[in-house]
Amino acid sequence: MANFDYKLLTALAEVIELQSFELAAQKLFISQSAISQRIKALEEHVGQPVLIRNQPIVATHAGEQLLSHFKKVKQLEHELVPLLSPDKPVKPMKVSLAVNADSIATWFIDAITPVLKNHLVELNLIIEHEERTIDKLRSGQAIGAVSVIEKPLKGYRSFRLGEMEYCLVANKSFARKYFPKGVNQSSLKMAPAISYDHKDDMHVRYIAKHFSLAASEYYCHSVRSSEAFVALVKQGVAYCLLPKLQIEQELKTGQLISLCPNKELVETLYWHSWVLVRGVNKKISEQIVSIGQEKLAN
Repeated sequence: MANFDYKLLTALAEVIELQSFELAAQKLFISQSAISQRIKALEEHVGQPVLIRNQPIVATHAGEQLLSHFKKVKQLEHELVPLLSPDKPVKPMKVSLAVNADSIATWFIDAITPVLKNHLVELNLIIEHEERTIDKLRSGQAIGAVSVIEKPLKGYRSFRLGEMEYCLVANKSFARKYFPKGVNQSSLKMAPAISYDHKDDMHVRYIAKHFSLAASEYYCHSVRSSEAFVALVKQGVAYCLLPKLQIEQELKTGQLISLCPNKELVETLYWHSWVLVRGVNKKISEQIVSIGQEKLAN
């Protein structure tokens, strides 16, 4: 196979990112027909489809590998340009990271703030479940990820950050109303809970492990915001699992109470980054590992 034509890879990346052949053509200042021709030429070059023409448009396995390669090359280019032309203004360096919502709500912002203040970086935070952030590395959508998975992908390495401790909480009035005789199978069937969305199985795993209840046996709100979890629980409309790091003050003042102090959940988090990471991306990675290990229980 001959060397890649990066015009073709650029076309693939834009189509996937913008979810439109038309918008990708506009961004690259070419016709929609030209975009289609470039995708076709790329598929002929690798001998297989690189994307599935559906809604949403998704990359095939071969397409994901090409996108991952392309992102790495672009990353190296971004790091090289300032070194070769230090006096010339450069565009912000695009950095995409996949992070779980609980890390965003607790420690992650502190980790990336220094780099954002001191470097020309355009940050794209992809919020995903801690079990699925690795998929964003695999597809080339992100160059780093916080995950509960320790084993890194080929070409990446992982660093142990520490343990995120979770407890099942509610406010006092909610606990009196729904759990007057304590948390048990019967009371859980009538009490409204909160989870991130239908893919979030942390709450389901916790209840199944400690109370032998299936998800279909109780009801649960879906709210895609860790901060909203706290607000709803403080308002007394539901109970949920929350990181202790996020609600230290509420637990200390008694605004929230732990419903099952002897049944807490602990998730070990890891940071995954490219083996050849350097420059600003290396500083970001080092900062994330440093702050993560400082903030998380070990």
